[in-house]
Amino acid sequence: MKISVLIIVLTLFVSCKGVSQEKEMASGQNNDNPKEFEVQKTEAEWKAELTDAEFYVLRKAATENPFTSELLDNKKKGTYVCAACGTPLFKSETKFDSGTGWPSFYQEIEGNVGYDVDYKIGYKRTEEHCATCGGHLGHVFEDGPAPTGLRHCINGVALDFVEDK
Repeated sequence: MKISVLIIVLTLFVSCKGVSQEKEMASGQNNDNPKEFEVQKTEAEWKAELTDAEFYVLRKAATENPFTSELLDNKKKGTYVCAACGTPLFKSETKFDSGTGWPSFYQEIEGNVGYDVDYKIGYKRTEEHCATCGGHLGHVFEDGPAPTGLRHCINGVALDFVEDK
């Protein structure tokens, strides 16, 4: 009897499949082919212009520690722009507290954010980057609030904030 229960439990465990990122959100692009962006700079030029933290997140796809961004609790009205090139990426009206430790938005400014699929941690995630300079922003997940159901989980160091006047 114990063996039957163990076999059933193991079978259920093995057959479970996570689907939080099953939908392919990227448009068939992958990281195998280098992309051309409107803003092109050498690694040395990016290093000279960005802080160390900005460089490693935006250019090397690193992730900042959770709950460390100065923008996490920002409640001012304005626009979040790419820290590398100034492209407007998210409006403050779409920001919400996801509890994850990173600034989160339910909608991007259409056309200014690009998507790729990455498998860096062993499963598929939809990675976001600035459509103008290619800077790594974070990832988008399908567990956000209405109206989109999306959670754009963004490294705060990849963003600058421009307050509305």
